[in-house]
Amino acid sequence: MTTRPLMILIAGPYRSGTGDDPDLMARNLRRLEEAAWPIFRAGHVPMIGEWVALPVLSSAGADGPLSPLAEHVMYPTAERLLQHCDAVLRLEGASRGADQDVAIAQERGLPVYHRVEDVPGFVPEQEVVLTR
Repeated sequence: MTTRPLMILIAGPYRSGTGDDPDLMARNLRRLEEAAWPIFRAGHVPMIGEWVALPVLSSAGADGPLSPLAEHVMYPTAERLLQHCDAVLRLEGASRGADQDVAIAQERGLPVYHRVEDVPGFVPEQEVVLTR
């Protein structure tokens, strides 16, 4: 593992390919969140842009990611987060926003991983030992 925990932005489809169906967007968010535990287990801090953007939208009075305000919050949130992140994990699937996250990371010289197994310090689930 590295000398300090990395903050790793998990990027992948959220709204893309859903036809704006809330259930499909929720499924995509769960898929993004599935990568959070392996990243944490590796000693890092997982981050997902929607974890920040959705509460921001809500506090602004928007009714969710389909609100007209969303275009002024969703992508800018990820861009701002990338100023604090050390790497990106790009999950499979078409996503303009995730592609934009990767492009920003590459411009900033940040590593981009395409499999959670490539994250430094990755520990396979069967090797995890939880102690109190």
